[in-house]
Amino acid sequence: MLDRSSKPATDPIDPLTDMLRGLRLDGVEYGRCRLQGEWAFHYPAQDHAHFHFVAGQGCWLQSPDGEWSELSAGDAVLVPRGAAHTLASAPGIAPRAFPRRECLAICESVYDYGAAEPEAEGVCILFCGTMRFNIDGLHPLLRMMPDLMRAKELMQAEPAIPHLLDAMIAECSLNRVGASGILARLADVMAAQIIRSWVEHGCGDEAGWLAAVRDPKVGRVLAAIHAEPERDWTVAEMAALMGVSRSGFAAKFTAIVGATPAHYVTQVRMHQARQWIARDRMRIADASRRLGYESEASFGRAFKRVIGTAPGRMRAGGTDGARA
Repeated sequence: MLDRSSKPATDPIDPLTDMLRGLRLDGVEYGRCRLQGEWAFHYPAQDHAHFHFVAGQGCWLQSPDGEWSELSAGDAVLVPRGAAHTLASAPGIAPRAFPRRECLAICESVYDYGAAEPEAEGVCILFCGTMRFNIDGLHPLLRMMPDLMRAKELMQAEPAIPHLLDAMIAECSLNRVGASGILARLADVMAAQIIRSWVEHGCGDEAGWLAAVRDPKVGRVLAAIHAEPERDWTVAEMAALMGVSRSGFAAKFTAIVGATPAHYVTQVRMHQARQWIARDRMRIADASRRLGYESEASFGRAFKRVIGTAPGRMRAGGTDGARA
């Protein structure tokens, strides 16, 4: 999804860019909605990301913090952590849950809702999607993202985006064969562009984990840990990556990251295990073995200490107690 940076190829690859190469955002479900008159849909909080694209007549968005803002044709919105929000023809209309059962299936994972013709007057056309990150929800990069990200606010300096928005508007407005499938692919690209633009243009606060990963030496170590969480990382190996002594490495790493190298490695490994167990339905014994633990008991203690719940409960679908 983010395998390439829009920065010139001559620029050195920084650790954050390297880490983003492994980031994926896969579409779970997409749909086109053609809406007229008064309407309001509430989208409750969910584990996956939400994506909305507006064509035709605009609408209003109530953000997770309760603020209303107007969306116009060509607006694209990504809700990376699936926070609750509302879309409506105007503020003040009592919302209802999106009527997924009333939708017409077009093909696998793509649906259509609403009988209004796209070219009719006063029709708001929404293309909405549910997307899934390949990283755990507790990953520092995902946790750093704002609750809501708008394309027009992030990508004013992205020359390719207007063409992408135009293509999405055209596909939304036409009833051509395969339009929804093409829109799904365009939505994938748009979501990737939103995230990449957010990363390249500051990511907001430069403190904390972001400052650590952008440190030329510490960032190289963080990127390596996230790339290979299964590896049995030693202080000597990490110090070698940074190019300093073991004592010097431990002191600098802890000062910048805010955690000891061993604690950080354990966090990354348990977040990866959480993804394997909760999403991929991996057996706990297999996750424990893959991460090099001698017993399920020792793995379980480490998992509960970091995640806040037992791995067996996580695999059964319970996420209570998961820590940020």
